[in-house]
Amino acid sequence: MSYCDWDTVDELCLRYHDEEWGVPLHDDRGQFEFLSLEVIQCGLNWTMMLHKREVFRTCFAGFDFDTVAAFGSEDVERILATPGMIRSRRKIEAIINNACCFQRVRAEFGSFDAYLWGFSDGKTILYNGWSWWRFSSAPLATRFTRRHSRRLRRS
Repeated sequence: MSYCDWDTVDELCLRYHDEEWGVPLHDDRGQFEFLSLEVIQCGLNWTMMLHKREVFRTCFAGFDFDTVAAFGSEDVERILATPGMIRSRRKIEAIINNACCFQRVRAEFGSFDAYLWGFSDGKTILYNGWSWWRFSSAPLATRFTRRHSRRLRRS
């Protein structure tokens, strides 16, 4: 198998590349986990996220969105005190807020999966014509992203 330019030596990154990256996902818990990892990752690197993933799973109840949505200030303090956790109150609170939003989306659409995949009519979209690794050649927006950005703002 050929590998992307990002981290080709770290075993955990290689396993992520081979088993998860770019693989369509139709599981609400798994989608909530990836959404949460993106929140935590902001400003940091993905390799660190993969290595701390088990800490995050412990802190956020295995990314059970119903459990996380019920978290309060004591849970925030518990998470902040967890060894190995990224100590960002804002990120932790954002994940809890996202869990509440996740519940609202599920109530309206039946599942987060149905909501998310509804943007592409259930189809995987492959982008060709520019290099992901040369960001200067990637467009800032496409017709698809503009349309769905408007939809997300209404949600």
